[in-house]
Amino acid sequence: MNSVTAGLLAAFATGATLLQTRPQLPPQPALSLTLSLAMLLALLGVHIRIASIMGARARMLVGASMAALAFAAAGLSGFMYAGLRAETRLADQLPTAWEERDIELRGVVDDLPQSTDDGVRFAFAVERIDTAGAHVPERISLAWFAPRDRPVLRRGDAPTATPSLPVVHAGERWHLTVRLKRPHGNVNPNGFDLEAWLLERNLRATGYVRDSSTNACVAMFAGRPGDYVQRARERIRTRIAQALPGARYGGVITALAIGDQRAVPEAQWTIFNRTGVTHLISISGLHVTVFATLAGAIALVVIRRSITITSRIPARKLATLVGASFAFFYVLLAGAEVPAVRTLLMLVVAAIGLWLGRPGTALLVWLWSLVGVLLWDPWAGFAPGFWLSFGAVGLLLYAGCGRPLARIPAKRTTRLAATLRDAAHAQWVVTLGLVPGTLALFQQVSVISALANAIAIPVVTLGIVPLILFAIVIPLDAPWQLAHVVLAFLMRYLEWIAALPVATWSSHAPAAWTVAVAVVGALWMLAPRGIPGRFVGVLWMLPLALLLPPAVPIGDARVVVLDVGQGLAVFIATATHTLVYDTGPRFNDSVDAGGRILVPFLRGAGVTKLDALIVSHADTDHSGGAVSLLRGVPVAALQSSLPDDHLIIAEAGRKNAASTRCVAGTTWQWDGVTFALLHPQREHYDDAARKSNDFSCVLQVETRAGRVLLTGDIEARSEGELLQRMPPMAASDVLVVPHHGSRTSSTPAFIAGVAPMRAIFAAGYRNRFGHPRDDVVARYRDAGAVPMRTDTGGAITVTLSAGQPVGAFAERVRNRRYWYDQPDGS
Repeated sequence: MNSVTAGLLAAFATGATLLQTRPQLPPQPALSLTLSLAMLLALLGVHIRIASIMGARARMLVGASMAALAFAAAGLSGFMYAGLRAETRLADQLPTAWEERDIELRGVVDDLPQSTDDGVRFAFAVERIDTAGAHVPERISLAWFAPRDRPVLRRGDAPTATPSLPVVHAGERWHLTVRLKRPHGNVNPNGFDLEAWLLERNLRATGYVRDSSTNACVAMFAGRPGDYVQRARERIRTRIAQALPGARYGGVITALAIGDQRAVPEAQWTIFNRTGVTHLISISGLHVTVFATLAGAIALVVIRRSITITSRIPARKLATLVGASFAFFYVLLAGAEVPAVRTLLMLVVAAIGLWLGRPGTALLVWLWSLVGVLLWDPWAGFAPGFWLSFGAVGLLLYAGCGRPLARIPAKRTTRLAATLRDAAHAQWVVTLGLVPGTLALFQQVSVISALANAIAIPVVTLGIVPLILFAIVIPLDAPWQLAHVVLAFLMRYLEWIAALPVATWSSHAPAAWTVAVAVVGALWMLAPRGIPGRFVGVLWMLPLALLLPPAVPIGDARVVVLDVGQGLAVFIATATHTLVYDTGPRFNDSVDAGGRILVPFLRGAGVTKLDALIVSHADTDHSGGAVSLLRGVPVAALQSSLPDDHLIIAEAGRKNAASTRCVAGTTWQWDGVTFALLHPQREHYDDAARKSNDFSCVLQVETRAGRVLLTGDIEARSEGELLQRMPPMAASDVLVVPHHGSRTSSTPAFIAGVAPMRAIFAAGYRNRFGHPRDDVVARYRDAGAVPMRTDTGGAITVTLSAGQPVGAFAERVRNRRYWYDQPDGS
């Protein structure tokens, strides 16, 4: 019976996970869920009845058929359950008509506010809408920037309060005037899916707080059950900030204390990723287990001293209940992230089994916790931690099958050696077994993770975390400070090994079937003793790394206009060469499109170096990601219109990239593909009155199949100069429209001269400039060009293949997911 239960649980989890890969939701999931559950119950009843009246052979055959049908019904139930949850959540949406309009709301700050240099960001639970006719989702994400000319009013403030950065706290009730957008993020191959992230967190609109005299805090504490938890987390975060002012690793201490990872700098995340210890920089399952075990052990010692209690209830049962209860509150404090919830559910399932006298197998406990997580959060699979957390525990359970129980050695040295040997074996199992998933999720694997974790796991789990827990309970600063000292010593070690050239192994984003095959190979290699030919599993893992993405044929080219928001970044590949034209915007002082979008895209595409980088001009929506790109990927040559003293030129010099200026007339060939710079001319650099936009490097890519023209931000003046120098101007099949479709560009004469079949507009969703302008889009459409937009279609890939028409497709269409927003005009 245990095997049937395990199969049903696994089928349900598979179905719920499969739903998250679909381009659209199933019709009427509520009705289908009811029917599938009824079918499952009927099949189980028939299976039990058959088992009681048939002979052994008939029972085996008919029972196997009934079990297979029951597994299918369980899988369908999981699929429909996830579909019903998704349908319900997606129904709570912001109407398009209410985007970018002032709306007055009343609600509660629903999580830990995150301070930034210019304001604060927070989730807001909407309680009341004061604007007539407006509909707003129940939970939204808001940014509140420093007001320009009026103060932020809090209860008790004097009317003469001076303008300052907004200050909000978890659990406060506010009346706010906001402007909202539907959930909409950049969609790129192998890129971060913001819309999935927002869906999982039930943030069904994003926006900002408007400057308004009606903005006011109407209650210092709303008093909802969750508010007490969030306020407690915020107080702990404040205590850490006061105990460690300006501390280098204060963000890591906060992450280990309350699970809030947002204050950990990008540079430190790079170290954790390269060393494979990212799983420790939060309240992980290991930390929850240690905390619950410690609480249960203390309770066991105390309870055993009471004859009154133990005569009624076994001490182990009560100790288990205490441990699970403490774990529950600890997980709440951690923000209920997936690894911690997974461990909590496993502890709860084990505790229930102990109380019922049916503890079950470790596999059943694992499967029940897996289904529990998916029932609680069907979108948990969006988080890499879901796969890594459950995968690591599943691998340890699998690898431990069939291993004989060893006697506990009498000598301490022997016990220590055995413990170290078991720890090394566990680390080997997890490291090898997670290689397929890690490559699929991150396109890189830490080679030195065993060395890093061998030190980091005991130091963090047995040293830093206990100090943090002690400091949470006892109002002293010394434990926080001591924990930071220990962490600083650990970070020195991690930084040293992270700097090793062999620290990581990077690869392309593998095909789905190669990941599945590699998982089989890893399981074969880690099979329990007695399974023959385990070394053959290595062969099953080879396609994961050796099967490269399809190469571009000689003479052809692939051009990808990435979705970077309000900016431009274009990737061009020939048979053996790669080029990036512009690098997208800088989002803030620490985050830009180069590090967040371009580098992950290149890694996923299997690009380990760039033959050339062209930065068309100095505007930050085109050059903002260049420094991060130069630091993340080796670049052979840089061409730009930037002045010699520009930061990007200096960084290129440090990275040994040859730097030259764009000059019209420069041409070169790669693999039968011709590249030509058409603008600016050399004498343009001496024109002090020329606008930055009109310095943009204009690049034309020509193959046997057609041409693509990239124009940066040139305006009408430069368009006219191009037409005068090249009458009639060489036509291009695809045009990346100048200046994002602004009214200062795309003159009728220029459009007629280029005569594109497709016009690609690179712009941000509902950007403040209104790009692309409706009249400009209409101008291209009237000229016979098909408009394509990154804000509504995501990244746009153009293929120039000999003997075939020029092809173009949008990422939102090719890899459609049911949660993708479809704005008007997409």
